[in-house]
Amino acid sequence: MKLNEAVAKRIKELCKQNGLTQYGLTTKSGVPQSTLSTILNCTFPSVKIRIIYEICDGLGITLKEFFDSPLFDRDNLED
Repeated sequence: MKLNEAVAKRIKELCKQNGLTQYGLTTKSGVPQSTLSTILNCTFPSVKIRIIYEICDGLGITLKEFFDSPLFDRDNLED
């Protein structure tokens, strides 16, 4: 899987765990709906770490917690 797909899956996973909709995450994180939609639909080449940080802040987790997932294991990612 590509890195942008792993990021999108992780965000969806965390939203589900926290009972948040895309709109709810937008409200809590301050990340614009259009940006979040672009990320979740994998229509972006990359995501700035600042955006991921803001999403984590909205979810009440750290960057370490965000990336602490098998989705980001080297064996699961394509170059």
